Amino acid sequence: MSITAALRRYEEVNDEIQQVLLTKQKAVVHEVNGQRYLGCALDAGKTLEIHGTAGNDLACYLNGGKIILYGNGQDALGNTMGGGEIIVHGHTGDALGYGMRDGQIYIRDNVCCRGGIHMKEFRAMKPVLVIGENAGSFLGEYMSGGTIVLLGLHLKRGQKLFGSHCASGMHGGKIFVRGTFPKEHLSPNIKVVSLSAEDQKELEKYVKNYCRYFHEDYESIMKKTFKKLIPATARPYANMYISN
Repeated sequence: MSITAALRRYEEVNDEIQQVLLTKQKAVVHEVNGQRYLGCALDAGKTLEIHGTAGNDLACYLNGGKIILYGNGQDALGNTMGGGEIIVHGHTGDALGYGMRDGQIYIRDNVCCRGGIHMKEFRAMKPVLVIGENAGSFLGEYMSGGTIVLLGLHLKRGQKLFGSHCASGMHGGKIFVRGTFPKEHLSPNIKVVSLSAEDQKELEKYVKNYCRYFHEDYESIMKKTFKKLIPATARPYANMYISN
C-alpha cells in the first residue's frame, strides 16, 4: 500500500503507516519531505520503504523491522535501535546510529559527524554500521561495542576518509577502515592493527551485503587493504579522575 507524505505533518503520516502495517507486512511512503520518527520501533517482519528525504530519528528504537530509504536521511537515523536493518540509498546527517544496540545499518554514501556514537553490544546483540564513502569528525565516539566499516569509495582528490577525533573515547568494539588515512586524525587511545582471519571473514560478509544493496563491485572493493581500529585501553579517560 502506497502513502503520500508531501507536506503533511509527521504525526498524520506515522498514524497512516501504523494503520497499514496492522494488516500488511510492508508500507511504501512517497514524497517524504523531512517528516520525523518514520518507522519508529518497527517490529520484526515489517518493512517500511521510503522515497524522499526522511527527517530526524528515522527508525529510532527499531525493533527488528526493515527500513529502506531511497533518498537522504537527517540526524539521529537509527537512534537507539535494538535490532533490524536500515538501508539508505543516499547519505545521512549527524549522530547516525546513536546508542544502537543491535541490527545493521548500510549507508551508500557518506555520514556527517558523530556516526556510531555510543554504539554498544551485549552477548549476541552486536550492532553493525557500514558506510560507503566517508565520515565526518568523531566517528565511533565513546564506542563500547559493535562494528563500523568505512569503505572510502568514490572519494574525490583531497577528500578525507574521516574527520578529526576519530574514535574519541572509544573503549570497545572495532572499526574496519579501507585504504590509507592520516594517523593524526585518530584519538591517541586508538591502536591500528591488521585484520585477523576472523576479522576478514566478518568484514567480507558486510561488504557483500553492501555490494548487493548498492550494486558495487565486491572484488574491486576488497583489492585495497583494510586496517582495524581498536581501543588501546578500556578506560581511555582514567587519568582524568582522582581515586583514593
